[in-house]
Amino acid sequence: MTSPAVTFDRLAYVDRLKEAGFDDKQARAHADALDAALRDSVATKADVREAEQRLEAKIETTAANLRADIARWLFASVLTSVVAIGGLVLATVKFVT
Repeated sequence: MTSPAVTFDRLAYVDRLKEAGFDDKQARAHADALDAALRDSVATKADVREAEQRLEAKIETTAANLRADIARWLFASVLTSVVAIGGLVLATVKFVT
C-alpha cells in the first residue's frame, strides 16, 4: 500500500468538524471517509511512473508495427514498379522487333 500523495491531517480535520458542531463519532467517520477517498483517488509518483512505462512500451510496439508496415508497403511498391517496368520493356522490345 502506498502512502497518500496529499498530506491530510485527520486529527486537525476532526477537531474542525467538532468545532463546527459534529459529534466525535460523526467527525471521525467523515475524516476516515475523506482520508480513504484522497488515498484512493490521488496518483502517486509510482503510479505515474508505472503509467509512463506502460505508455512507452505501447509507443515502442506501435512504432515497430509502423516500421514493419512501411517496409512491407515499400517492398510491394518496388516490386510492382519493377514488374511494370519489366512489362513495358518487354512490350517495347516486342513492338520494336
